[in-house]
Amino acid sequence: AKQNGAYIIVIDPRETATAKIADLHLKIKPGTDAALANGMLKIIIEEQLTDGAFIRDRAEGFEEVKRHVASLSLEDISAKTGIQIEQIKKAAVKFAREETGMLFTARGVEQQTDGTAAVRNLLNILISTGKIGKFACGYGAVTGQGNGQGAREHGQKADQLPGYRSIENEADRAYIADVWGIKAEDLPGKGVSAYEMMKKVHEGEITGMFLMCSNPVVSSPNAGFVKSALGKLKFFAAVDLFLSETAILADVVLPASSYLEDEGTMTNLEGRVTLREASKPCPGEARHDWQIICDIAKALGKGRYFSYRSAEDVFNELRKASRGGIADYSGITYERLRKEGGILWPCPEEGHPGTQRLFESSFSHPDKKARMCVVPNEPKVKKDVPTEEYPLILTTGRVMSHYLTGVQTRRSAALKARHFESFMEIHPKTAEKYNIGDRVLVRVESKRGSIIVRSKWSEAIRPDTVFVPIHWADSQNVNDLIAETLDPSCSMPGFKVCSVKIRPSVDNFVNKLS
Repeated sequence: AKQNGAYIIVIDPRETATAKIADLHLKIKPGTDAALANGMLKIIIEEQLTDGAFIRDRAEGFEEVKRHVASLSLEDISAKTGIQIEQIKKAAVKFAREETGMLFTARGVEQQTDGTAAVRNLLNILISTGKIGKFACGYGAVTGQGNGQGAREHGQKADQLPGYRSIENEADRAYIADVWGIKAEDLPGKGVSAYEMMKKVHEGEITGMFLMCSNPVVSSPNAGFVKSALGKLKFFAAVDLFLSETAILADVVLPASSYLEDEGTMTNLEGRVTLREASKPCPGEARHDWQIICDIAKALGKGRYFSYRSAEDVFNELRKASRGGIADYSGITYERLRKEGGILWPCPEEGHPGTQRLFESSFSHPDKKARMCVVPNEPKVKKDVPTEEYPLILTTGRVMSHYLTGVQTRRSAALKARHFESFMEIHPKTAEKYNIGDRVLVRVESKRGSIIVRSKWSEAIRPDTVFVPIHWADSQNVNDLIAETLDPSCSMPGFKVCSVKIRPSVDNFVNKLS
């Protein structure tokens, strides 16, 4: 995009590789994204840079949002976000005046206790400027895994059914029950989030667990609590490639296939479905995830509902289950994917080319209009803000050489050589204030616990913020520090904002050796 002449605005508390190529970098104070969006909206509206025709014809709620942002002070928003008013204005005016523009977010905005509200406010910016449902416009949530988008569309959430159908909608329940050959009343109700599940284990409501594709001992907030919960289960089975920090606690571990042995579809953030063929057979006793599920279903006496013989069989059922849904895969086949390389959903029939762009003429509300909503600067749920005892903001994230909880990448000598241990990125001025040298061991402590990592001086980060990556376990597991507070709308933990205190590690002998 940069090479094609796009103007790049990056909002991040750190100067990442992406921020370095940006035309404008807003070095935001972690946790204040919703407030920044309000500031930009206020400027866009007051500078009369909105798309009046789009708002009139295709949106609801604009007047309420207009009144709300009019009552806000740019000075207050600047103080809250740590971004100068001139920079906020520059970003707002530039984005609004351009004919085309897109907003992309990753985990930074979403993994907060008001992440839903912040995303809604960014959508307010798109709607107010009419930059949605048009060429080179829109919103994209960049997922953390190759098929993160597809998993949601397939119904792999506790409140969803395939095709973005709702598990609480009676018509959706009846349709899926018919596809699966069961009674609608036999479908469960809405489940709870992953962390709330661990609470139910502690309370004794859940006594058995079957775990796939997850390492919650490392990836969950308040990670020590999660490890304790798993120890209370009467029976715990895990499916994994390796004995992860979680799998090692299981009563039974079933070996799964790796990506080279897997076949199936992946869906990216633009809704493009692609097929990835397997290139190797499964070694030893390893089996595909879908085969393991089928075997367990058979052992439970439900094998007739899981009579698949290939991944393609599962996909063909998904085509039926998603037919007529928002994410309609019914016209997509393996044969078409092999020939065409990728097809955009919704694709309601085999002769359909796929939908190039959503929302060109309507939105998914009964009146076909988009919804704008008032978003306060302050979240409904209080964030883990700095205090006198815990004066710094900890934010978490990734490094290029590792993946998720590091179960695979920490076993690669080449990748481990780049980052063999965790670290804490800290501004030199902040480091000097707290007597933290460069490349020394540091204790980082929150109200939940503490970890020891190595310091890394960097002027790329805000002075009030420290950064620790997420890929390490045990005494370097940053999620041991994260609060259990969840976003009230979607139950996402607030990984990106945590108040901490820091000090040199008492293990000075190890420091000297290092």
